[in-house]
Amino acid sequence: MDRTEPRLITSVERGIATVVIANPAKRNAMTTAMWRSLPELLERLAADPAVRVLVLTGAGDTFCAGADISALRESADGSPGLTSGVTVEAEEALAAFPRPTLAAVRGYCVGGGSQLAAACDLRFAEEGASFGVTPANLGIVYSASSTRRLVALVGPGTAKHLLFSGELIDTERALRTGLVDEVLPPGGLDKRVEEYVRLLASRSQLTQAATKEFAAGRTDRDAHWAAEARGSTDTAEGVAAFLERRAPRFTYTTAPTR
Repeated sequence: MDRTEPRLITSVERGIATVVIANPAKRNAMTTAMWRSLPELLERLAADPAVRVLVLTGAGDTFCAGADISALRESADGSPGLTSGVTVEAEEALAAFPRPTLAAVRGYCVGGGSQLAAACDLRFAEEGASFGVTPANLGIVYSASSTRRLVALVGPGTAKHLLFSGELIDTERALRTGLVDEVLPPGGLDKRVEEYVRLLASRSQLTQAATKEFAAGRTDRDAHWAAEARGSTDTAEGVAAFLERRAPRFTYTTAPTR
């Protein structure tokens, strides 16, 4: 295979799944094929009980510069190509991933890249990264679900600023507005992400999975999670480990939900 071919590179190591957006010729822009392949890729990772955390990042010094504009032109001409439906399907698949997800961002995180980062549970960025939500630059209507997700992260004022203008913002403003959760100095991103996702992998998937659903606004799953807790050994193990001053060994495994 041509190593420069646009693709999503996946690896799993010690419970951490890493998905790398790789299209170096176009600053890791997402092609139509990449958008379409992401939901299936995520479904496979969700079905793997060894996967406890997922990290999304970009190859080299850029996260993702957005959607491949040539694919957008094909769509505008009425030919098969990138549509908002394809990007939203990928975004929703990422948001629905049943275990914690973290976007590790350096360089440009723009357009479709910001859409994917926003769909992750958490976003860590290296100083010098740039963020932009740019449909107004191209005359595209941002989907309702993507808009609501952005508003939930940064509030309506900042969401409108980003969507109305397409202006890029730096890591300082991204952190202040809630678009990112941590900003790391140059050279510090990989180490911090590795340490943090190892921590997440050691925690209870029962707690994490219920938290993801409740934080997303679901109000119909209290009984389900109460039953899951009763049927799990995680609570007993967590209490025992605390009293015995040792690391807990949680065994609950999250299944994909619909």
